[in-house]
Amino acid sequence: MSQAIELPLWLFVLIVLFATVTFASHFLFPSVRWFFRRRLERAVARLNTRLERPIQPFKLARRHDMIQRLIYDPQVGHAVQAHAQSEGVPEAVAFEEAKRYAREIVPSFSAFAYFSFAIRLARFLSNAFYHVRLSHLDENTLRNIDPKATVVFVMNHRSNMDYVLITYLAAQRSALSYAVGEWARVWPLSRLIRAMGAYFIRRKSGSELYRQVLASYVRHATDAGVTQAMFPEGGLSLTGALGRPKLGLLKYIVDGADPDGRDVVFVPVALNYDRVLEDTTLTAAAHRNERRFRARIGVVMLWIVKQLFRRIVGRYHRLGYAAVSFGDPVSLKGFRAENEGDVTIPLARHLMANIGEIIPVLPIPLIAWLVLRDNMAISRNALERQMEAVAAGLASNGIHLSADAFIEALDSSLMQLKQREVLIEEQDMFRANPQRVDLLRYYAESVDDTLKQIT
Repeated sequence: MSQAIELPLWLFVLIVLFATVTFASHFLFPSVRWFFRRRLERAVARLNTRLERPIQPFKLARRHDMIQRLIYDPQVGHAVQAHAQSEGVPEAVAFEEAKRYAREIVPSFSAFAYFSFAIRLARFLSNAFYHVRLSHLDENTLRNIDPKATVVFVMNHRSNMDYVLITYLAAQRSALSYAVGEWARVWPLSRLIRAMGAYFIRRKSGSELYRQVLASYVRHATDAGVTQAMFPEGGLSLTGALGRPKLGLLKYIVDGADPDGRDVVFVPVALNYDRVLEDTTLTAAAHRNERRFRARIGVVMLWIVKQLFRRIVGRYHRLGYAAVSFGDPVSLKGFRAENEGDVTIPLARHLMANIGEIIPVLPIPLIAWLVLRDNMAISRNALERQMEAVAAGLASNGIHLSADAFIEALDSSLMQLKQREVLIEEQDMFRANPQRVDLLRYYAESVDDTLKQIT
């Protein structure tokens, strides 16, 4: 027993390494995780005192626990059995497929990443690109929403900046949970988006099993009171106008909400921009009559570098206004009391109509609308007079800019449109460039319904 045993150095190092890992995994790591978990819980408790709607424990649950909770949900269990029978595969195979879907969907929310990084980045980007304006917000109405209700912000989808802008403006209210499409499922962006609490969805999945797993996740989040944000159009508007609502996520929320349980309150939100970053990509896709488009990462990075260079040399100008309006909340329980049967379709129509009523009218969309109305050409003086007349008609509801703000932004807006060759200046007349008239129509469509009502 006391005899010496010779070991190769590499084997001794390997034994020590395994012993160290075993000690750490069984004794050190749990203690370290407990220590940081306790610190995180105290930090979230302090943060919740400042938020109007505290972060729900559901969002803070470990991702592994949420995946297990999801795949053992009875609704998913029935879907697994049905999928196994329809596809002729063992239930174990169908179960693993459901598990893969759950891993794909479930986020890994980090309060630290959201409030220490994402909010600051969202604020910086929003104010760097735009003059941000909160056009209409009834603070008392939003504060009077039942604190136990699940709040869902329902928004029109103009740009991928929508995520950034709403995250920034809702920073004092709660942490938002978004549904994000396949475009963001690339590393390392996917890791960051999961940490923000967003969940990935396949917008055109034909698998009933996938839809049941997604529906189960949405139901769990809604039952837990998680504040959510959704774009019922399902994608960016290609024409600038409001699109028809897609019913998928909305139906999951409506069907999953217990009529006798927690209420769901939908808050309509309308966004508009003087400059949509993706406007040329979107109008080109509309011209091809297809939704397949993507911005190459090289093009995006080159554009960002150009903006940084312009900022360094003092030639940078913001892209105009970005405005957000909040409408009156809609209670699901109240809406159900006034409508019989499945309320998904009438609720979608009602919410989209509310969004359409509060879309902010901004200088460049207004200029585009006036130029098109005046047969593709208009003088600066006529523009100024007509902008003042339109502003007077819009002044009653407090959603839009004042007449002074429109006139103050007139020259900078015209300069931006000339630099992009959307308008051509000839003496005192501004004419639409026939080769870029699609951009004029794109911006004019965003305010067309509103302006037709007052002119």
